[in-house]
Amino acid sequence: VQLQASGGGLAQPGGSLRLSCAASGPGLDFKFGIGWFRQAPGKEREGVSCIHRTDGSTAYADSVKGRFVISRDNSKNTVTLQMNNLKPEDTAVDYCAAGKYCIGVPDIKEYDIWGQGTQVTVSS
Repeated sequence: VQLQASGGGLAQPGGSLRLSCAASGPGLDFKFGIGWFRQAPGKEREGVSCIHRTDGSTAYADSVKGRFVISRDNSKNTVTLQMNNLKPEDTAVDYCAAGKYCIGVPDIKEYDIWGQGTQVTVSS
């Protein structure tokens, strides 16, 4: 299975961006969690949000709760992260990944299939 992340770019503070993660190929059968992670310069990669592919349950890091919304379209094997009210501290390279579950804020150790990163920059 391959994961393809897209949708990053430049936004002003208070603006919005939408990230998409498209899965292709076999191998997702037992990977029920699709997560978004981000890595800011000089910082460790951290979990942002995840969604369970079958039951649709979601989880968010406190730093994005109320601003970001994760959703799925199983017919297209796509997970979308709608990012609203962006802040400069949201600037990072964002990654999507597949793991066994979505239980709580995604833990990098639980996700083993990774897409390439997409740059999100929030600046005026």
